[in-house]
Amino acid sequence: MRLVPLPDAQAASIWVAHYIAGRIQRFQPTKDRPFVLGLPTGGTPVPVYAELVRLYREGKLSFAHVVSFNMDEYIGLPTGHPQSYRTFMHEHLFDQVDMLPENINFLDSNTEDPQQECARYEQAMSDVGGVELFFGGVGRDGHIAFNEPGSSLSSRTRIKTLTPGTIQANARFFDQEEELVPVRALTVGVGTILDAREVVILATGSQKSLAVERLVEGAVSHMWPLSALQLHPKTLVVCDEDATMDLKVRTLRYFQKIEEES
Repeated sequence: MRLVPLPDAQAASIWVAHYIAGRIQRFQPTKDRPFVLGLPTGGTPVPVYAELVRLYREGKLSFAHVVSFNMDEYIGLPTGHPQSYRTFMHEHLFDQVDMLPENINFLDSNTEDPQQECARYEQAMSDVGGVELFFGGVGRDGHIAFNEPGSSLSSRTRIKTLTPGTIQANARFFDQEEELVPVRALTVGVGTILDAREVVILATGSQKSLAVERLVEGAVSHMWPLSALQLHPKTLVVCDEDATMDLKVRTLRYFQKIEEES
């Protein structure tokens, strides 16, 4: 695991955007060999997407041969709902860069057969050669995508019931009305994420510090799904100073020293 601690959320977000851009550029994707990118929604990735859009507009980055798979989607929201993750991604990234519509993949949460849809999504990822890089945030309780505490660490794309804590946290996107937040979602599984060749996590804010501590210093546990990334051969965690507040000083200095010398 690599931990990159940075001074603030803006610095961390820009660092992640440039890291993703660099990975795409070095990969040199083509139509027949696309760069496959797993993407999150929520407040954390917004400044990352803004920086990626800026790089595209300056001619420094192209998404023409990038294939995307979004992590999750609420069940029950119409496709064009302003809080659907499809709407979010088009607003913050896809409509502002040169992504090809046929390369954008979402879970259809309004399908009549959710189980078949989840199997289709897993197969679609496999058919393009697997995900090269999964980018994600983290919930304050350690959930990743909508894999809530208690999720199997070998789980695949499936239906998941959201915890009261997640519903409360996401109410900010629904005018603070918790009853408007869908209680179920389709989500990639922990095992799905672990299949990616690289996982990049961005954690910002003091409310994420306990989750970061459990990931970096804690034991692997299904009650902290993010901790499963300890088992991945290429996990990168980028965080701001506030998100490191629960780490031991010795641990933090260790990772800081590694970055200084690299």
